[in-house]
Amino acid sequence: MATYTITLNERTSSGKALMAYLKALGVLINKVPTKSKSSYLRSQEDKRAGRVETFSSPQEMFDSLGI
Repeated sequence: MATYTITLNERTSSGKALMAYLKALGVLINKVPTKSKSSYLRSQEDKRAGRVETFSSPQEMFDSLGI
C-alpha cells in the first residue's frame, strides 16, 4: 500500500468537495495540524540534540566567538 500526502485548500469549493469525497470513500486517515512548534519547543529540541553551547562567564563566550 502506498502512502500519499496532499495539500488541499479547504476554503475553495473544489477543496471541500475533494475532502468530502475522500471521507466518503474512507481513505482519509488523518489531518495533519498546520500549527508550528513554539520557540520553547524548538529550543528544547536544540538542547537535546546538542546544538546549544553553555559558558560559565561572558568572557568565556567572547573568547569562543573570537571577540
